[in-house]
Amino acid sequence: MRLLDEKRELLYVIRTFDVLMSSGVGLEAAIHTIGQGGYGIISEDFAGLMKRLRKGSGGGLDKQLKHLMKSAESPGYKRLLNTLYTNVTQNTDLVETLKKQGTRMEEERSEAVEKYIEELGGVPETLLSIGMIGPIILSIIGLVPQLMSGDLGSFMSLPDPAVISGVVNMGLIMTLVAMFFIGLKAHTKDPGL
Repeated sequence: MRLLDEKRELLYVIRTFDVLMSSGVGLEAAIHTIGQGGYGIISEDFAGLMKRLRKGSGGGLDKQLKHLMKSAESPGYKRLLNTLYTNVTQNTDLVETLKKQGTRMEEERSEAVEKYIEELGGVPETLLSIGMIGPIILSIIGLVPQLMSGDLGSFMSLPDPAVISGVVNMGLIMTLVAMFFIGLKAHTKDPGL
């Protein structure tokens, strides 16, 4: 769950850092702003970081960022924290690095969405086919005993109506199960963006 939350919010956090720091806000103030909320687990992490800094426990900002890197799960979040840590320890050009990371994250998201769309290309047609055509065919099978009664019934022997009813009911259940698994497959491939 943490991994998905980090992936979902990371690009917004990077863009917020970019905007804040490009407008002259310092790193600690930007971390404090993001820690105020709106960015899920990342806001919680930064709020905890600022709380520990105010208490004076656990060292300075560099040590707190190092501590956060250990709890981060997504590679992008670890990269962001490493960038912030490098800026604190070596005074690098943070704004330019954040812009590059943001661009890379946008490209990764676009690729993930395109891949998801490609994988789901046939799902609507498959669901429509199974969900619409299957019950129609099964209802025709269910009507066969009534259609074949009378003169045709003596010409061909038909299975017992209870057997046909069982086949139709089982077919409808299998249709629902197949539709469920197709939908589940589509849901599990969701990139979570």
